[in-house]
Amino acid sequence: QVQLVESGGGLVQAGGSLRLSCAASGRTFSRYAMGWFRQAPGKEREFVAAISRGGGSTYYADSVKGRFTISRDNAKNTVYLQMNSLKPEDTAVYYCAADVFGRGSSRLNEYEYWGQGTKVTVSS
Repeated sequence: QVQLVESGGGLVQAGGSLRLSCAASGRTFSRYAMGWFRQAPGKEREFVAAISRGGGSTYYADSVKGRFTISRDNAKNTVYLQMNSLKPEDTAVYYCAADVFGRGSSRLNEYEYWGQGTKVTVSS
């Protein structure tokens, strides 16, 4: 069982930055690929970014490429999402997820564990 707890959300003006963190329980964090997803009001949950077990490979949705950076610190059992140049359309609840068997994916159904989410609001 893996427990994931996100933090770092909040209210920020357009053009600003936030860094989200996701702390994982357990001693096998380095075996999981990790991903960030988001869900805006009235919309389906969508892929944002993913990172492989060792952090050597990263993947991004086109909408965030060049603005967001995913990283991980396996010694701290934590994955991060640095979000720069934020736009109002980035407003959503952001979730981290663990992909126990894969290498990092954009597909929601390949992630076995999910956090409760942290809300990000970008004002114009």
